[in-house]
Amino acid sequence: MFACVYSGALAGVEASPIEVEVDCLGGLGQISIVGLPDAAVREACERVRSAIKSCSFLMPPGKKWVVNLAPCDIRKEGPAYDLPIATGILVATGLIASEEIAGLWFVGELSLSGAVRPVSGVLPIALACQASGAKGIVVPEGNADEASLVDGLTVYPVSHLMQVMKLSESLTNGTVYEGSRKRSFLSFKTQSPFPRDMSEVKGQTHVKRALEIAAAGRHNILMVGSPGSGKSMLAERLPGILPPLEYDEAIELTKLHSVAGLLTKKSSIVMERPFRNPHHSASVVGLVGGGLSPKPGEISLSHQGVLFLDELTEFPRTHLDNLRQPLESQKVVISRAGQTLTYPASFILVAACNPCPCGFRGDLVKSCVCHPSQAQRYWSRISGPLLDRIDLKVAVNRLTETELSGTNREETSASILKRVMKAVQRQQSRNSRSGGFVYNGHLSSLDLKRHCQLQADGTALLARAASQFGLSARGYDRVLRIARTIADIEGQERITREILAEALRYQLPTTMFK
Repeated sequence: MFACVYSGALAGVEASPIEVEVDCLGGLGQISIVGLPDAAVREACERVRSAIKSCSFLMPPGKKWVVNLAPCDIRKEGPAYDLPIATGILVATGLIASEEIAGLWFVGELSLSGAVRPVSGVLPIALACQASGAKGIVVPEGNADEASLVDGLTVYPVSHLMQVMKLSESLTNGTVYEGSRKRSFLSFKTQSPFPRDMSEVKGQTHVKRALEIAAAGRHNILMVGSPGSGKSMLAERLPGILPPLEYDEAIELTKLHSVAGLLTKKSSIVMERPFRNPHHSASVVGLVGGGLSPKPGEISLSHQGVLFLDELTEFPRTHLDNLRQPLESQKVVISRAGQTLTYPASFILVAACNPCPCGFRGDLVKSCVCHPSQAQRYWSRISGPLLDRIDLKVAVNRLTETELSGTNREETSASILKRVMKAVQRQQSRNSRSGGFVYNGHLSSLDLKRHCQLQADGTALLARAASQFGLSARGYDRVLRIARTIADIEGQERITREILAEALRYQLPTTMFK
């Protein structure tokens, strides 16, 4: 008897419908899976056979089972096809009525005892299920909260293959999760402050100002300073002054974390903007993504958040050059012989490094012991094109004794966030696009001409600065983007000479450390 059930196949962070076709033929008693399966899918034969036996079901002896995963030109990876294959076999043998489960999708891994284990990537599959107009989706119990994030989708969690039998008798026999998590997400967003606060950082007012600009306009930033000056401490507090996640952004982030297998039962949705801090010994695959079973890398996992690269000059240059394309396109494209995957990667790059190998070049207390040629080689580890894509460059100086022992109250993250939110609201009304808006840090050249018009004195100042700093065309536009963000923070429509001068101060030439 022929049977067909439905599931989904992942490609990057998106999923497409898969038909699991099962037919019983004459021949040896075995299960053959076709349709471009990987090793994990082919091994499902033994898991499915044992799981069905553990449920005291008998497969017809001396029969060959052919399982076709259609369409056949899409790669099928992972153990999530165990449950749909087992269900298809039970339908083909007449043990499950096909009418009751006709509109359901199935996802899950089977143990040899018939227990259903959680799998990664359930949220994208649930979204594809809803888009296809299916009646609902059957998922492992451990993935139920994740699948219920899809509004309006009926989710049937199961912990054992026997529960699928009960569902086939009547869908009312199963526990139903109706996707409606938006209200609880919005409640969390208004009640959960970021644990690290800017008020904990003494001094460094000019660096905090640069981070405020970075948060308001999504600008990349490089902090250069001696060891212990507070670079890492400042970077860790940047997420606290970023606008809270919107629900659609949280769903997009949760899809990424689901595909990467980072979701837990306690955190089925990503509530906060990510802060990723990969070590400089990370591999290219760990940073960019990919691998034999492609997964998102640190670049994509920092989507809608912060990617912090501490000790920037210690990263291999080839690793850093892989950042250039994502910084421009806000996505990572991984091309392989059999497929091309795209992961979103819209993040704020926060980089930190010392001014020289010993770390004390330009320090007011300790003397630098590096030869100028050593500093030159140190900075040559970072390519010019990458530096040209970093908007804000700021020096982080050692705190003075007065600042260290002072009792002045520092500005809180909540206070800074209010100014950031007002600047973002101005961008939302001015830089609107179909389906959203564009932050100032991503404005095109055409947008800059429209929104960043300068007076005569400002044009003259920028022309002199371009000659003095040797700004490229990208660098020229970068100054205008920063100036536009500063004007939004100050609540001004026009870009004045003073605002432009402040934007130019963040074009710190790295040659001063060489």
